[in-house]
Amino acid sequence: MNSVIASQHIAAPHLLPNRFSPSRSVLSPSTAMSSRKRKADDDASGDNDDRMSASPTNSPAMPTRNLSRPSSKRMRTNVTGRPLALPRLLETLGAEDMRSILRSICERRPDLGSEIVSIAPRPSVSSTLEVLQNYESAFQASYPYGGRASSDYAYNRVRQALVDLLDALKDFTPNFLPPNESQAATSLAFLDGATEIIHRLPDWDTFQHNRHKQEAYEEMAKAWASVIREAAKRAGGIQLQYGGWDQKLSKHNQISGGRMQEAIGELRGSLQWLGTDTPNPSTGGASDPMSVRQQLLSGTYGLGAPVRVGHW
Repeated sequence: MNSVIASQHIAAPHLLPNRFSPSRSVLSPSTAMSSRKRKADDDASGDNDDRMSASPTNSPAMPTRNLSRPSSKRMRTNVTGRPLALPRLLETLGAEDMRSILRSICERRPDLGSEIVSIAPRPSVSSTLEVLQNYESAFQASYPYGGRASSDYAYNRVRQALVDLLDALKDFTPNFLPPNESQAATSLAFLDGATEIIHRLPDWDTFQHNRHKQEAYEEMAKAWASVIREAAKRAGGIQLQYGGWDQKLSKHNQISGGRMQEAIGELRGSLQWLGTDTPNPSTGGASDPMSVRQQLLSGTYGLGAPVRVGHW
């Protein structure tokens, strides 16, 4: 009897497995607490992962703010290639490029040549002499190395450069002669520099090769005579008394071996017509109290002397 009661007591209903949940095991209080804590940690980590991996499109919309932009003008961008505008293109061209373009345009449009001549500034003495000196430099650079500079071989090597220099000299000289140039001082200044260039030309061993230099002297002497003749007609030829042109012309005649005699004769005739002799190159006539210059400075010009009329 007691054994039956004992067996019944051990097999109490609340100690038997639940018949409705046969697979559920009974957990101890400590095990249940650790399980709940682990579940809470997993839930928290899952929320964080979802929050970190959420895309901007799934996140709640944030209010936008209108930012003020600077009012500076936006720089233009070159989206497609295009040629330069004419003003910018002209800025990139050098002097030689511009001359080449103008020459080709004038060849195709002859009517534009006269218009360019009319609007272009007149060349100055210094700029023209600089161009002639460039031709002279090209002539000097064409000499061969070694050998005699006056030989026939050297002449054949530099002949074209020599012709280019003399052609340029022949073309530029009439621009400074009357009636195209009305100022005698400007004409004489150019002729003085141009004659110096002729002096520096070599004397060749073969006589026929020297004809270039001789012809250049003849043309230059005629140019000097033309300017002196025209200057004597204006203001009584007083311009011939300034600048020491008589001395410079006398020096040019001496260096050229007497090839400037035509100009010397014209100057002598003009000074004699003015009532004064040709000054001595050694003294220059500056100390002569009866010279025209001294008479003008002292205010005695024309007093006590008859007016002379003549020709030259």
